[in-house]
Amino acid sequence: MLNYLQFVPLFTAFFVALILLIVMTPLAHQFGFVDQPSIRKRHSGIVPLTGGVAIFMAALVASVATDVWMKNNPLFFTASAFIVLLGMLDDRFQLSAKGRLLCQFGVAAIMAWSAQNYITSLGNIFGFGDVFFGLGGYFFTVVCVVGVINAFNMIDGIDGLAGGMSLIVLLTVVGFLLAAGNGGAIMEPLIIVAAIVPFLAFNLSWKGFKGNKIFMGDAGSMFVGLTIVWLLVDHTQGETAAFRPITAVWLIGLPLMDMAAIMYRRARKGQSVLRPDRKHLHNIFMRAGFSSRQSLVAILFIGACYCLIGIMGEIYAVPEYLMFWGFMALLVIYSFIIQNIWTVIRFMKRRLHQ
Repeated sequence: MLNYLQFVPLFTAFFVALILLIVMTPLAHQFGFVDQPSIRKRHSGIVPLTGGVAIFMAALVASVATDVWMKNNPLFFTASAFIVLLGMLDDRFQLSAKGRLLCQFGVAAIMAWSAQNYITSLGNIFGFGDVFFGLGGYFFTVVCVVGVINAFNMIDGIDGLAGGMSLIVLLTVVGFLLAAGNGGAIMEPLIIVAAIVPFLAFNLSWKGFKGNKIFMGDAGSMFVGLTIVWLLVDHTQGETAAFRPITAVWLIGLPLMDMAAIMYRRARKGQSVLRPDRKHLHNIFMRAGFSSRQSLVAILFIGACYCLIGIMGEIYAVPEYLMFWGFMALLVIYSFIIQNIWTVIRFMKRRLHQ
């Protein structure tokens, strides 16, 4: 791994993010890029929403200055700039869900059509041979990109969750790239990791960073969602693929399942599937009596378990159709538990007290 590491880009991303997080805090208050407590957002104080902008700018500066990533994927930063701008506008002006969704489809089109980073095959996920796409691959990719962007946007509900989940997925991708002999590509996810770490220091109030809380904002959660789906598609397609498409699904399985369960519940109640609420997985943990930090650890552990399943499936070459149907079965179980979560919690509490 050390043969492929380039420390200058990583240090650049880290320190640029650190500086921007400090510098942009007063600007956030001045221009209204802040999050205020409300019925749905129960944090204390007025918190800047500049974390995502700092992460994006740090990755961009590090890539341009050191020519590590920009030379290969300038369209990645083009798409990212649009998604960050969209997130900033949403953070500031609370855009309509439909308008935001339309813009996300535009960003996804940049990835699929302009960058030609799209899904050509799903592998043998049904057990009847490999599933290949023609032109439909472009449209399927656009839908998947929008889905992943919103999955990470929805899971960003407590301190450290979106950032922590992103680190788990990105570092797992690094491991797959090394195992596949494509170590030259590890700098792409690692630059994003280096930019996320200083944000987490502020967001989680690590020692020395207390009293300066900063949120990622929609700009950040949508940016990391786009980054992750970009890398997953890039490294699961073609002859040089580092891992299989179904493995990528498991890596982001928890955010996907949480989003699917929430949208299903809203649809059943006749509500808009895009309507925000306080019934996400992190909300359930906290209403069940867990603290914010305990909820974070528990959910990140569950997310890591999903990644581990993907890793083990890849290592032991578990048939893709078994991985797919296993994922679908778990999705049904997850959705059922979420729909009946308070019954499940009461049952578990009775069992614990017996």
